[in-house]
Amino acid sequence: MAQSAPDPADIAHIGALGDVPAAALAGVRLAVGDGHGGSGMLAAADGLRLLSRTPHLVCHAAFLANRLAVAAQAGEREARAARDVGHLDLAELFAFVHPARFALPSPEGMAQALGIEGGHGGPADLLHAAAGALLDTLASGRISNPRDLARLTVLLERARWPWAPFVRAALDRRGLALDDTMPATSLNVWDRLPDWEDDGPVPPPGTLPVSPEEAEAALATLIGEGAEARPAQRQYSAEAAEAFAPRDRPEENHILLAEAGTGLGKTLGYLAPATVWARRNGGTVWISTYTKNLQRQLRQEAQRAYPDPEERRRKVVVRKGRENYLCLLNLQERVAGLNPQNGRGTLLAALIARWAMASRDGDMVGGDFPAWLMPLFVDMGAGSDRAPSPAALGLTDRRGECIHSACPHYRKCFIERAVRAARKAEIVIANHALVMIQAAMDHALGPPETAGEQTSTGLVRRLVFDEGHHVFDAADSAFSAHLTAIEAAELRRWLRGGEQRGRRGRSLAERIGDLTGDDEAAEEALAKVMDAARALPGPGWMRRIQAGAPDGPAERFLTLVREQVLARAEQRGPYAMEADCRPLAGGVGKAARELDDALRELLAPMRALARALSGQLDDEARTLETAERSRLEATARSLRRRGDLLVGGWSEMLTTLDDEEEEAAGFVSWFAIDHAFGRESDVGMHRHWIDPTIPLAQTVLETVDGAIVTSATLKDRPPDVPDDWTSAEMRTGATHLPYPVRRTAHDSPFDYPSQARILVVNDVNRQDLDQVAAAYRELFIASRGGALGLFTAISRLRQVHGRLLAPLGERGLPLYAQHVDPIDNGTLVDIFRAEADACLLGTDAMRDGVDVPGEALRLIVLERVPWPQPSILDRARRGAFGGSAWQDMTVRLRLRQAFGRLVRKADDRGVFVVLDPRLPTRFTTAFPPGVAVERVGLVEAIEAVEGFLTAPLVDRAANG
Repeated sequence: MAQSAPDPADIAHIGALGDVPAAALAGVRLAVGDGHGGSGMLAAADGLRLLSRTPHLVCHAAFLANRLAVAAQAGEREARAARDVGHLDLAELFAFVHPARFALPSPEGMAQALGIEGGHGGPADLLHAAAGALLDTLASGRISNPRDLARLTVLLERARWPWAPFVRAALDRRGLALDDTMPATSLNVWDRLPDWEDDGPVPPPGTLPVSPEEAEAALATLIGEGAEARPAQRQYSAEAAEAFAPRDRPEENHILLAEAGTGLGKTLGYLAPATVWARRNGGTVWISTYTKNLQRQLRQEAQRAYPDPEERRRKVVVRKGRENYLCLLNLQERVAGLNPQNGRGTLLAALIARWAMASRDGDMVGGDFPAWLMPLFVDMGAGSDRAPSPAALGLTDRRGECIHSACPHYRKCFIERAVRAARKAEIVIANHALVMIQAAMDHALGPPETAGEQTSTGLVRRLVFDEGHHVFDAADSAFSAHLTAIEAAELRRWLRGGEQRGRRGRSLAERIGDLTGDDEAAEEALAKVMDAARALPGPGWMRRIQAGAPDGPAERFLTLVREQVLARAEQRGPYAMEADCRPLAGGVGKAARELDDALRELLAPMRALARALSGQLDDEARTLETAERSRLEATARSLRRRGDLLVGGWSEMLTTLDDEEEEAAGFVSWFAIDHAFGRESDVGMHRHWIDPTIPLAQTVLETVDGAIVTSATLKDRPPDVPDDWTSAEMRTGATHLPYPVRRTAHDSPFDYPSQARILVVNDVNRQDLDQVAAAYRELFIASRGGALGLFTAISRLRQVHGRLLAPLGERGLPLYAQHVDPIDNGTLVDIFRAEADACLLGTDAMRDGVDVPGEALRLIVLERVPWPQPSILDRARRGAFGGSAWQDMTVRLRLRQAFGRLVRKADDRGVFVVLDPRLPTRFTTAFPPGVAVERVGLVEAIEAVEGFLTAPLVDRAANG
């Protein structure tokens, strides 16, 4: 039931909070209120000045200050001054009181999460109501672990957190006295988390099949009584069941390519046979996605199959790479290094401690960690093109420095807990990257032998690739190789640790010294590894490479690579400069040979060390505990992965390069300089498979017993080829299997001719950003918001955003933007979905995987035809896949994905606009049949948008 917050005029029970002025966004202006009914409105520049002088009650100070600074055309300095004055931030209080609970970082979003109904005046008044509700919750006793909460409050008082006095007052009302001498153990969350339990090896699953009738019956249960009848969904589910049949021959399995149009309900369609098979056979079905949004959606859909929360917790597990989870040892080190004078650092540690105790699984990236919290503590600086992530704090294991069972928190580790939970789960929701990378490691190194190292997907026997149109791109990333400064410096740091004062990082010797102490051969190999690692780029490599003063063979090679790129790159773009490797510039070949020799000197002792550690598994088999065996194998396997696969792969690249021969068959290599934030960030050599589905087929598709590759856009729609499976088989790897695969396709159930219109505007000069921005402005106003603007370049998005913010704000249409607002993409989409009249600008990440059904998305505007980025890799693939046919297919599939965001339900309606007259007719077959593509002027497009979106749905076909 919704609760009502106390009247702001009668809040003596929460001290002087009612006297604190509140400030909230109102379009591009600042609404201010005194908590007693008084209110006012300030222009953005005046609002910035006010916030930089006086603490206010606000919600997400970083977003608020950034928005006002953009609207006022102010700089980073002004934004920082307005943000850092010591405001009472409702976002911080919410994360403290309700860790791991979903809420949007706005006054309205948090009020909704708290169950506060309307009637509290403007947004500034709503801030007081929400703050009062949160403090009332503290005072009411509805908070777990009250002693921990009390200790944290004392700690935060010492850190001068503005909310601390109000929290103390609320706890006093509860009768929980705070003792200022309480021990400072409130941050030691690792001491209070429960241990995970290891139930031992899991028996192999059975092989009983699922009949089509059983799949349909399970589907009927999932969708529930009274649900809309969808014959195509039932047929899809019955066909999906065939992928769960047992093998008849060892050399042949069951692969299904299944295109399921938007709205068909494919998720429940494959979940039905998957859950039947898992329950019947005591096995696990892995469902792999490309986007975090779909992972979250799948977890929600699984509630239908597992309505009991406790059963769902055990039977449905999300698995990601180690770099997504909170590392308790990293957190402990950060807490130990806290500066008592750093109040913000102490607050962040306290909020993370609160979250860790409440978290479902410790997932900091896409899980229940409030990603919007990060911009309040991590300043990425002016010009950043992304929001800060937990990785910026070094709290996740993104460097692969885990010491496994030697860690004092091993029995409480979130990662180990997830690994073991996945072994016992019926449904594991993973991502394409994890599945492919682990499969590639198993293929090259063999599957792990000990139960503790089950991060491998070698146990995957049944697999569903949802968002199957992305498996090509995911494979391209998983099976590529990069000999770059950053990659090589990361390896050096993994081996030698943080070599600069103040840099975190445990060296390999520190991590495994206790394993090698009684083994002379291992000690000798470890010493050689540590010494040979000096050949890799060390701290300060970028400065030396740019100055032409390299230190060591890796830096010498990279310095010459950089010079070759600068001399030959035809395009000096803002993000990457590329050049062909051959012919090599003077000195590059010699430098490559020297680096190859150095890498071989590193590889040999890494292999020797891995053998020595593996040998202990045999020599000490009678005495080794399971945890010790797990640690030995994990360390040896990690050495082999970085040695044989990474260093060995680099050596092979250099050998091929030095021979001045043609590129090895099936591969393409190039040199590149990467840029970030307007300056050079990396340099090196890249090598990709021209067709990355070759290793995908070998390491994944051939190894499982059954797999479904499904998507709403699996097939291309070239002109005059109504049912083209060629591209689908090529992009999924099916064409490389030595046996046929099954294929099925089901159209969307939507009535697109009456639900959608497609307009190509032919009189806007795409080179003139004033014209482009004006077109966006008028189209967004015509749709009254609910609009998504897609761009092919971040710089153009930012420039158009600056021109749109004020005029849309004056119309009451909130505008949000990826690469501008200091908020992660997932939260931006959540806000956009919740605010029916909002507008959102984004790039590729917003084109794929965004699910916004209903009125919240009724207009999509593409700034340009989404051509593939010209590159050396794209050139090679054009040569291999039919020249312009490859480019055309790529554009059509991107258009299909973009259009697919528009209509998500039977009563949705929307307009798709392309501001680029160059859209050729051969690309328009990407759109659903029956929806005419109209080429119009901007004025006609504006009128069409306004008329179509206001007309009754039943009249639309006749009026269209």
